Amino acid sequence: MPPVNLGILSTKGSLYVTRPTLATHIASRADLVERSNALFDVVMTGKVKIETTARYKLADAQQAHRTWSRARPPAP
Repeated sequence: MPPVNLGILSTKGSLYVTRPTLATHIASRADLVERSNALFDVVMTGKVKIETTARYKLADAQQAHRTWSRARPPAP
């Protein structure tokens, strides 16, 4: 996703950007269990496919982390 120029939003009216967190969607243990079960249900039924791009042995966890860190965009 390309960067967003937040200055442009102020010229367009009452627009704003939010950054929800996990706590926004999972306020209680019951919410966590319900949403986790829903996620695993769609994965197990094949409605959602999770692509595995690489596999590492546990002994290579440090290398896996370095590879993953390079692949993700930097945090804002």
